[in-house]
Amino acid sequence: MTTTFDALRGQLLDAAATLADGPDALAGILSGIVDDVDRALAERLEIFPVCHHSPASAIAMARRLRAKQPRVVYLELCEDMAPLLTELRNCRLPVAVQAFAGEVDGFPQEWSPLSVVAPITEASAEYQAISYALDTPGVELVLVDRSTDHVYQWQPRDHDPAAEPAPAEPADAESPPAEEAAMHGDAVGVEIGDLRPRFAELEAHLLHHGRVRHWSEWWDQYVEQPLADADYDTYRQVLVLIGSLFRRLAPGRHDRVRVDEDRERYMWTRMREHLAASGTDPGDCLYVCGAFHAASRVAEFGVDGTDTFEITPRTATVWRYGLIPSSHSSIEAQFGLAAGSVSIAAAVWAKSLTRSGVTPYQLEGQQGTRKPPKKAKPVAPAVPGAPVTDQLSGFLARPPVLDRLDEDELLGWCVEIVRLARRNGYLASTADAIAVFETSILLAGMRGRARPTPYDFQDAAVTCIEKDAVPGRRDVRRLCEILLGGDRIGQVGYDALPPLARDVYDRLTPLGLKLDQRGVQRALLDIAAKPELAKCSDVLWILRYLLPTGAVRPIMGERTLGEKAIQESWDVAIGTHQRDLVEIGYEGVTIEQVLEQRLRRSVWDPQATAAVALRAVEDATLYLRSARLADELGARAVELLAAERTVDDAPEVLRRARRLLAHYRATEPVLPAWLEGFVKAGYAHYCTLLPAAFVDDEAGAQQVAAMLGFLFSMESLALSLGCDRAQLEIAVAQSHPQAPAKTALHWAARYHLGGMTRAELRERCDALLSSPLTLPAYPQYLSGFLQALEPVPGLVGFVVEAISTAFGRLPDTVLLPWLPALITTLRKEGGDLAPLLVREAGRIFPAGLAAVDAWTPPWSAAAAVPQAAARRPTGPSAATALLAGHPAAADALAALLGCEDGWQLDGGQEAHQAHQAHGLLQRHPESAEALLAAIGPG
Repeated sequence: MTTTFDALRGQLLDAAATLADGPDALAGILSGIVDDVDRALAERLEIFPVCHHSPASAIAMARRLRAKQPRVVYLELCEDMAPLLTELRNCRLPVAVQAFAGEVDGFPQEWSPLSVVAPITEASAEYQAISYALDTPGVELVLVDRSTDHVYQWQPRDHDPAAEPAPAEPADAESPPAEEAAMHGDAVGVEIGDLRPRFAELEAHLLHHGRVRHWSEWWDQYVEQPLADADYDTYRQVLVLIGSLFRRLAPGRHDRVRVDEDRERYMWTRMREHLAASGTDPGDCLYVCGAFHAASRVAEFGVDGTDTFEITPRTATVWRYGLIPSSHSSIEAQFGLAAGSVSIAAAVWAKSLTRSGVTPYQLEGQQGTRKPPKKAKPVAPAVPGAPVTDQLSGFLARPPVLDRLDEDELLGWCVEIVRLARRNGYLASTADAIAVFETSILLAGMRGRARPTPYDFQDAAVTCIEKDAVPGRRDVRRLCEILLGGDRIGQVGYDALPPLARDVYDRLTPLGLKLDQRGVQRALLDIAAKPELAKCSDVLWILRYLLPTGAVRPIMGERTLGEKAIQESWDVAIGTHQRDLVEIGYEGVTIEQVLEQRLRRSVWDPQATAAVALRAVEDATLYLRSARLADELGARAVELLAAERTVDDAPEVLRRARRLLAHYRATEPVLPAWLEGFVKAGYAHYCTLLPAAFVDDEAGAQQVAAMLGFLFSMESLALSLGCDRAQLEIAVAQSHPQAPAKTALHWAARYHLGGMTRAELRERCDALLSSPLTLPAYPQYLSGFLQALEPVPGLVGFVVEAISTAFGRLPDTVLLPWLPALITTLRKEGGDLAPLLVREAGRIFPAGLAAVDAWTPPWSAAAAVPQAAARRPTGPSAATALLAGHPAAADALAALLGCEDGWQLDGGQEAHQAHQAHGLLQRHPESAEALLAAIGPG
């Protein structure tokens, strides 16, 4: 049987026999490629092959739609994204249609969150098809590709699809800004027409022999430019030919081949189902798919294919859908294209429209797209059932033709790049413009091109203008990208935003900002003069919590427990972070609801700790002012604290518990029940873990100090709630630390509980300084004492004394080698507590240098107290005589305690009360000793 492509098949077989010295696998591949083209073009349902972001595909699509006027357009795009396409008219392209799932059901938890995006640009065939179908009455648009749920269903369970990088272009192209290149996040990209060799050696071979640097440049030279003015039949045959070539030369990766074939089975099954349900004639339909899939060989291919493919049901995962901003650089980064290639495609699209006179389709009300010309060239109507003719033979043999318009355009580029270079600090001149022009032509000739391409122009500009230095922020390659269209960034319109994002825009209206504008804007909130701005402040603080860093940033003002803002200043960049705001909209209707859900999720996470729960309680109080939610989260904090077996988070628990306790004491008549339960549980919990923490190498001195700080600072409240102080005393008595820092902490704890006096502490420090074995570890002991200031702040004077004594006693030969270890240890383990020492030292030491020689340290005077006490009466009688000699202090204390009688005693009363004072001071002799030590010898 004679077919259309018999002549081409014969030519290819003869070439294969000549090159391979006989028919073999090469002949089979070449013959199979022709068979694929013949099969695709003979299908009753017209197949339109495309390549993603190809101006040639977009031009051919616009022409074919006007000629054929199909009633049904089948589009290779995830079928569950169809409802969002109507919202494209409210956006400025490029944007991406996104499906998002924050919680998974039926997929591995490590894949969460799931995200699939499909970017759409103006210079793409899919946008032309969508615009035609949505704005033409009586035309139906049907998405036939697998759903977003099936995108993840068909992935191997031991592989994270978001972690697989796209094939990257060489790194010589300038990388786009990180913020713009990451607009799609970690989403899996799906796009019509992923047409690229899947065989690395084949791509390397094509790049080498094509004398180009990367795939985007190869495609522009050998496919895009030749097809710009080709007729429709030639375009179809060439695209299917390339798709078949790459398909037949692809490596046999079972998983990827299976997914490709399942997608084709899925799409043809959906199309047959729709044809059967609607009764539409296949001749009135158009199937838009990637050229790779147009050359399919599955049994389900075609309207008359088999119906053996069974589509599996979706999982229980709940998907949310929306539109997010996209950009040329983010598309390039996601799909492994060269930097600037999509911008160049946009420039080529604009030039092709001007040259060809084709009227593109555009959604009514679309923002930022090219205005269609008033008059368009007439397009010959399609002839139903016209036979397919062989256009490949002539196209492959025809040499390219130089277009005069390209030379004029190159002149304009050369003049403009010199102007941009001057504005960016380069010493460029007219001679450089001439050099760029001539070098572009020279490079094109060396690379076998009929005319210079934008890539040749870029290389020539870098060579002739940039030289060896970049004077400003942008190099010449980046300037070329700006000249050719720049990194265009899309925007989602207000009407296309989810309800949460629209609610945020409405609530921030009083600020008078253009929230849809990219960049940073300053917002000034005078809440004292305009109380209504307090609601805007609440929204901004919640957005700061939910959005990434930089979306909203406070310049002046803070939100802390117990404080009310008067004035605030903010840097707002919501337009730049619009994608993040849209994704938050998938989680709830208002930002308060999203924040509440996230706080609940954080405390019920399997890895949650008591510190996390306390942070959630504080956030709920600060941002939501919800006592109900705070009580719920606080009850969870009590449960988590009781279940913990480590003390790693003890410092944060202490810090947050103190802050919350102070807040509730200042604002509430009684403490919440959960906070009382937390203090009671924490007292018992830390008493139980204290002996083990003292000897555990995994628990540092900061953690032990925080435990002691919790026990000592909240002891009175814990005892009032029914805790037993004996439990703390037993825990300290059972602790036997070995590390120097923890030993010092243990001494401080015993001092606080009355088991050790300050004189004993002083003696132990003197012993450490006197022994050459313990002297090297003295900085670690000091670190422990410094940490002890957290639970026992009264030791700050003693720590100053211990440090001063060491500096005064140690010779330089010992102190100088020992000093770096001391400074490093104190800075690392006690940096937050160092200000206490500085203040205490400023109080003790003389203010002037002249007074240093005559200054006597207070601890030296205290050391002389026992000697002076031996020369005069001591004990209770001396204290009684002291109080009797100074009755004013006693009268003042009595007045504070409610005693109305002053210090007016007769002889009997004086003897009686002296006897009572004698007994009291006998039971508590340390009070008299401390008082005498403070007063000094007299």
